[in-house]
Amino acid sequence: MSKIDVFSNAMQQLEHAYKYLEVSNDAKAVLAQPKRITETSIPIRMGNGSLKVFTGYRVLYNDARGPGKGGIRFHPGVNLSEVKALAFWMTIKTAVMGIPFGGGKGGVIVNPKELSKHELEHVSRGFIRGVADAIGPDVDVPAPDVYTNPMIMGWMADEYATITRKYQPAVITGKPLPMGGSEGRGEATAKGAYHVLMEAIKALEMDAKKSTVAIQGFGNAGYNLAKMLHEEGFTVIGLSDSKGAVCKMDGLDPEHAMRAKKEKGSVNDIYEKGSVADEKGCKHITNEELIELDVDILVPAALENVITKENAAKVKAKIVLEVANGPTTPEADKILYDKGILVIPDVLANAGGVTVSYFEWVQNRQGYYWTEDEVFDKLKPIMVREFKNIYSLMQENDGMMMRDAAFVHAIKRIVAAIEAKGTEADYKV
Repeated sequence: MSKIDVFSNAMQQLEHAYKYLEVSNDAKAVLAQPKRITETSIPIRMGNGSLKVFTGYRVLYNDARGPGKGGIRFHPGVNLSEVKALAFWMTIKTAVMGIPFGGGKGGVIVNPKELSKHELEHVSRGFIRGVADAIGPDVDVPAPDVYTNPMIMGWMADEYATITRKYQPAVITGKPLPMGGSEGRGEATAKGAYHVLMEAIKALEMDAKKSTVAIQGFGNAGYNLAKMLHEEGFTVIGLSDSKGAVCKMDGLDPEHAMRAKKEKGSVNDIYEKGSVADEKGCKHITNEELIELDVDILVPAALENVITKENAAKVKAKIVLEVANGPTTPEADKILYDKGILVIPDVLANAGGVTVSYFEWVQNRQGYYWTEDEVFDKLKPIMVREFKNIYSLMQENDGMMMRDAAFVHAIKRIVAAIEAKGTEADYKV
């Protein structure tokens, strides 16, 4: 099978949404390409004395509604097509949520698991040195993403302060609390996904306490969402990480799974003899098999392109909640829609993270910080409001997928900003 071009998928989604609204050719030209692409080489002296050069990217896709916003991922599979697509989706996502940002994304081609802490710090600081002229609190604001975390964001924020000779905590979000991070940021993506899922369950008249769930991906978002749903009475029957998956029809305990992951390296070890929970009835399956489990709710929470035209027909869930970015290809979208499956798109489902990142940026700029309860009290109404806006738009347009509704909702806001500024004055296209 040929490698899927992620940016091409993103543009297909954009073109599909154009069927439902009128957009000027000027605005389409602006949205068809990133505003700025920065590529940088990061030479690092490794622990063994050798010199290794890593490649990093930062893409500012659109800033019509405000500074770029989007994470930085460290992953061996990073490529420019992926980063452009993710920056585009961030442009849509911030507009979906109505927060005053555009979209950006960054990445370094590296496997952080192969680096020492010292080497990881040097890669992090080297990346910021390479893109420092392309970011800033009023220009483009990075955050954590795949295989990056608050510690790495702290190194990056500190390096930016060193370069600019100025303390600027608002340059990066997702920082450690002592450096100006926001309370609640660690659970924000999962919390936002939880709120939109609960609204979807109400809309479909499902019973949460009788609903079964499978979650592909057991990072921060996947784990926290699994824990929230387990505590709410959902039966989490499937969990997975990059090394494998487990299934238990009468329910898994996410906290046991996390202990197994920490102790033995994978959730796949959760019920092995002598592990943290030695129980019967657990079946070891593949990540591919997890996608096809007979559950009410399927949550792809890992990487993009896991639901494709090859496996979409085998998905049995009533709801697909996209906590990962871009987990469903355009061809798969159509198959799922024809099966009557509600796909809650990534640009809404995982937008709790960027919304709380926005809260962090606001707190940094005003120098006044909120409690976790205040953060979550501000997050819930935004998630609920935008779910209802998008779900209503979908219902008003026969044949419209929820992803189309989300894109139409966002594009209206983006185009209004583009046209208010005047494309000829502000963009070179």
